[in-house]
Amino acid sequence: MFKTSQVRIVAFLFMLIPGFAMADVIEDVLARGTLRIGVAKFVPWTFETNSGELDGFDVEVGRKIAKDMNVNAEFKVYVFEEIFSALRKGDIDVIATGLAITPSRALRINFTIPYMESGVGIATNIELTKDIKSFLEMNRTGIVIATVRDTLASEFGKKFFDKAKVTMFASKNEAEAAVLEGRAHAYLASVPEVSFFSLQNKTAIDLPMKKPLLASKAGLGVKKGEQEWLNFLNSWITARDADRWLASTYSYWFGSLDWVKDVKQ
Repeated sequence: MFKTSQVRIVAFLFMLIPGFAMADVIEDVLARGTLRIGVAKFVPWTFETNSGELDGFDVEVGRKIAKDMNVNAEFKVYVFEEIFSALRKGDIDVIATGLAITPSRALRINFTIPYMESGVGIATNIELTKDIKSFLEMNRTGIVIATVRDTLASEFGKKFFDKAKVTMFASKNEAEAAVLEGRAHAYLASVPEVSFFSLQNKTAIDLPMKKPLLASKAGLGVKKGEQEWLNFLNSWITARDADRWLASTYSYWFGSLDWVKDVKQ
């Protein structure tokens, strides 16, 4: 017979095996009846509507995953840089926030296969940049670039704008305010974000580049070791890609402005 201590050691070792740890995640979600989805407010991925509810591309994705699992969707909103810690602590089951797949992030979390494409774009303060004739002139001393900390745009900004001053903010609202108030010359963020920022402030903000400065693909994020959960989400993405649900949903949120009237001002 095994001693109690030996049984505990064997059980602990089984818990370290990804397959066993992962099965518990799906079982927990099903038993709880709720899928906990971590999001950060970035229009049009996630935003608050005029009625006070959450909406956006990733909110719709999260609701669809939950519906297909026959559970409820519970959204937890975080400042972007805090969302990884929430996943690691088990406060959420998945990150859905247009998260660009990068090697450095893959050391911290596991990514699903891509469920959308995006890229890094730039929006500029018209008055501050009216005398700048070339995009390369943005990378020089005296130029201030605003971006959100720990995003793909911030990583790109540190490398590309090595001569300019890249200022990191905790949220997009703070970064955008810096550009609108003239404390920064430009805002570096995802293409949809800078496009919407310009649309909201046509007389003050311009889009000097029509194509992404850097193309990227985004995946959902799960905690390390949760292989069965990762397998399920990959299967979900494959199925919803095949039936064109992802394509049609992406087209609505990123190819039209029908939803803009619902964004809380």
